[in-house]
Amino acid sequence: MSGDRVTVDFWFDPVCPYSWIGSRWLLEVEQCRPVDVRWHVMSLYLLNEHRTDDPSYLDYLREVSGAARVATAAAYRFGSDVLRELYSGFGEVIFDHWRYATRDECREAMRAALVRARLPLDLVESFDTTEYDGELRRSHLTAMAAVGDEGGTPSTALNGVAFSGPVLSSIPRGEDATRIFDGCLLLTGFHDFFEIKRTRTAEPVFA
Repeated sequence: MSGDRVTVDFWFDPVCPYSWIGSRWLLEVEQCRPVDVRWHVMSLYLLNEHRTDDPSYLDYLREVSGAARVATAAAYRFGSDVLRELYSGFGEVIFDHWRYATRDECREAMRAALVRARLPLDLVESFDTTEYDGELRRSHLTAMAAVGDEGGTPSTALNGVAFSGPVLSSIPRGEDATRIFDGCLLLTGFHDFFEIKRTRTAEPVFA
């Protein structure tokens, strides 16, 4: 594949397991490919507020949406570069194994992540407020504008060509990571590429 640098925009909801796997994949790719990853926040709650017919699932997403709020507040106040370390700190606590993490688990994980990222602890108060909801919605809608109404989290753009996903059930390492990246780059390089998808049949694995 070409050695030209690739700009990668990656939109994630901190509580989404597939976003976490996708983000760790990109960190693997960084070791072998000339990429510049730019991190952005999106929201599973906003994504599903008019999609799902399951009120209990929507209630759950509302409960844990504070994680995206804190990430948004941090990016708004200190720039999006802080998201990389903040997200890593959060995810390493929440995604030690697959589960639906509770609101309290997410809030405490975000507090620990703020310490790791050397960010002010007052940012955790954003978990329970609507102060940055407008900015979160703006970032979320930027992702949706790029991938379309059927998009999801994570969403990725390679040199400005966006797609929903990739949705991976485990973290590709080494050569596997770069082969997947090269394949995505090849697909997005074709003007009329739109979609590739199949039904998930396995729970996410984070090892």
